[in-house]
Amino acid sequence: MKASDLFVKCLEAEGVTQIFGVPGEENADFMISLEDSPIEFVMTRHEQGAAFMAEVHGRITGEAGVCLSTLGPGATNLITGVADANMDRAPLICLTGQADSERQHKESHQNMDVVGMFKPVTKWAHAVLHPDNIPELVRKAFKIATTEKPGATHIELAEDIAKLDAKTLPIPSQRTRRPVPDDKVVDQAWELIKAARRPVILAGNGTIRKRASKQLRKFCEQTGIGAISTFMAKGCVDMDSEYCLYTIGLQGKDHVACAIDAADLVICLGYDMVEYHPELWNASGDKVIVHIDFLPAEVDENYRVAVDVVGDLAHTLWMLNERAAREPASFDTSLQKATRRDMVADFAAHKDDDTVGLIRPQKAIWDARQVMGPHDVLLSDVGAHKMWVARYYQCHEPNTCLIPNGFCSMGFALPGAIAAKRALPDRRVMAICGDAGFLMNVQEMETAVRIGSNIVVMVWEDHAYGLIAWKQENEFGRHTELSFGNPDFVKLAESFGWNGYRVEKSAELRSTLEDAFRAQRPSLVVIPIDYRENELLTQRLGNIQCSI
Repeated sequence: MKASDLFVKCLEAEGVTQIFGVPGEENADFMISLEDSPIEFVMTRHEQGAAFMAEVHGRITGEAGVCLSTLGPGATNLITGVADANMDRAPLICLTGQADSERQHKESHQNMDVVGMFKPVTKWAHAVLHPDNIPELVRKAFKIATTEKPGATHIELAEDIAKLDAKTLPIPSQRTRRPVPDDKVVDQAWELIKAARRPVILAGNGTIRKRASKQLRKFCEQTGIGAISTFMAKGCVDMDSEYCLYTIGLQGKDHVACAIDAADLVICLGYDMVEYHPELWNASGDKVIVHIDFLPAEVDENYRVAVDVVGDLAHTLWMLNERAAREPASFDTSLQKATRRDMVADFAAHKDDDTVGLIRPQKAIWDARQVMGPHDVLLSDVGAHKMWVARYYQCHEPNTCLIPNGFCSMGFALPGAIAAKRALPDRRVMAICGDAGFLMNVQEMETAVRIGSNIVVMVWEDHAYGLIAWKQENEFGRHTELSFGNPDFVKLAESFGWNGYRVEKSAELRSTLEDAFRAQRPSLVVIPIDYRENELLTQRLGNIQCSI
C-alpha cells in the first residue's frame, strides 16, 4: 500500500480515534488516506490549540493524544503545546509534514530541521527515512510516549515519502507491564515509615495515573497518614477525606507547608520537581525522605533520599498496603487535623460575598466548586487565577482539575476544555482563564461551536498580566507597565455563536454558571476580578502562624 495509507493503518492499530490539527500541502497524501479511516480528524484553528487538545486527551484518558501540522510555520506553531505535554507528563504523538527529501539538503521553501527543533521538547523525535520503516517508527513513538514517565514523541513524514509504496504491515500494539521493586527495598521503606511519629505524604503527578490513586487512598485509610498534593496531583485523595491535606505549591508559607515542617518523614509519591522544587519545602535539606516513583529520584541538594523505591507506583503502594495490614502502625495525626481546620476556614471565608463591581477570587472558586460535580472537569489556564485555583479548588477524583504546572504555558485551558468535553461528553467541563491567556487561543471558540463542544469558560478580567504584576510587586514593591485593553467579551462570544454573560454581582455568579451549563451552546462567563486580594493573600501567607 502507499506509505501514507500504511501510516494511517498503524495509527488505527494503536487505537487512535481522533487527530487534532491543521493540515497543509506537505501532508496532503496523509489527509487523503485519513479520509478512508474511522479515525476522525478534528480541524482546529491554530496548531497550538491542536497540541493542547492532544495533551488534555492524553492526561484524561492515559492514551496518547495525537496532533498534526504541516512543515515550517505549522510545526513551530505546534511546539509550545507539545513542550507543555512533555513536561506535564502527558502522552502525546506529534505528526508533522516535511519538504521532499530531494530538497532537504539545501535552501528551499519552508524547509527547516523540524526533528532537530522537537528533540529538546520530546522524549524522542525522528523522520521517516524509508516507507517500510513506518510500522516500527509508529510503534516506537507510542511505546515511548506512554512509558513512564509519559511525554511527547514526534514523527516527521516528508511529502515524497508519503507517496511511495510500502511492503510492511502495522505492528500490533502491545502493553508493557512495568517493573516492580523488590521486597527488600520496600521492607526498608516500610521500616522507616513505621519508625516515624509524624510522617506525611507529598503526592505528585504520578499518583493520578490508573490504579495509583486507588492504592494511595487505601494506604492512607490503613495508616491514617495525611496526603498533600501538588497542583497536578489534585484528586489523588478525596477532598472530604480526613487524610486529605489539600494542595501545596505557592511560594509563600501556607498552612499545608506547616504539615511538612512538622513531619519527621516525607513520603514522596510520584513527585516531580518541575512542579514544586524541594528547596521550597526542605530548605535546610534535613528532611528524611522516602522516594517512591516509576523512576529513580532526581539528584538535588535539597532532595537527599533515605530510600529510593523504583517501580510501578500502584504496585509499590499495594506492597506497602500488604505490610501495613500485617504490621499495623500508629502515628500522630494531630497535624493534619489542624491543617484541614485552617484550610477549610480559608476556603469558606467569602462564600457568601454579595459585593458589586469586583468579585473576589475566593468567591469565584467557591461557586465554581458548587456547580461542578465530583466527576466534572475544571481546567485552569496560567496566570494569577491559577494560584487561586490551585489553593482553593479541591477535588474528589483524579484528573478532575487540570493545571499546566510543569511547562506552565498560557493558552492551555480553552482548547484543553474542548478536548476534555470530547473525551468525557457526559460531564460538565469548565475552563477558568485570565483575560490574557484566553485571548491567546481565542480562535478555538469557533472550533467548539463547529464540533458541538458545549463547554463553559469563565474569564477573570483585570486588563493586565496579573501574575507578573503580583510577582514584581512582591519582589520590587512595584511593577512595570502590564496593562492592556480587551474586547467586549459578551459581544465577542455572541459573534462566535456562544452564549455570553457578564456578572458584576457576586451573589449572581453561581446562578449564572448554572444557566451557562444548561444552555445548548458553549458559554462564556466574564467577571471583573478583584485582584487586590493577591497582595492580601501574600501578606497572610507571609504571616501564617503554624497551629500544629
